[in-house]
Amino acid sequence: MEQSSSSAVAAVISTNANINTDRARRRKKKKSVLQKHPSKENRNSQSHAKWKTEAQQQIYSSKLIQALSQVNLNPSTSSAPRQGRAVREVADRALAFAAKGKTRWSRAILTSRIKLKFRKQQHKRRRLASSSSFSSSGSTTGSGSRSSRKHKVSVLGLKGKGLPAVQRKVSVLGRLVPGCRKQPLPVILEEATDYIAALEMQVKAMSAIAELLSRSTSEASSSSSPMTS
Repeated sequence: MEQSSSSAVAAVISTNANINTDRARRRKKKKSVLQKHPSKENRNSQSHAKWKTEAQQQIYSSKLIQALSQVNLNPSTSSAPRQGRAVREVADRALAFAAKGKTRWSRAILTSRIKLKFRKQQHKRRRLASSSSFSSSGSTTGSGSRSSRKHKVSVLGLKGKGLPAVQRKVSVLGRLVPGCRKQPLPVILEEATDYIAALEMQVKAMSAIAELLSRSTSEASSSSSPMTS
């Protein structure tokens, strides 16, 4: 009797041990899978957090300084608004390069220059075609096309006003974030969160660069003033 009870206890213990080892194996397997393939939320949080690191700011600063060195900022050759536009474009492009094109907004910034060049070429062709058709057909058709174009714009404005308030705000947010004009709300929110974190890092990096430049110019002027006196 005692032998049968002890064998039963031993059988139960071995069964429990097998169950525990199986559970441990499953947990280990699940952990390795999660490490290899992190969830979307974890990837997003890691992406947002990387913009707050000092290393990422240094990478962006080096890319920005390298890009700014190739921009013509001579006041005699270009106006101040044009220089500001050039600096902003270079800063945004360096930010997109720092993001490595992994987000929708960074890919949109990187491809915007190519699209802008293509649109300029198309606009030039249309202008040449419209000027040739205007000279052949006369000025009446041109005024008619202009009036119809104005009417289309007003209709689009009325459509926008008829949208609900939340939908209007979502469309405005989609226009503010590059590459998110026609995206659904979850995509816009995800991209906007990453884009805002990147812009905050951009402001910090550009402020640090501006401070260094102002400090170096003040030091240079103070060192040259005793020599002139």
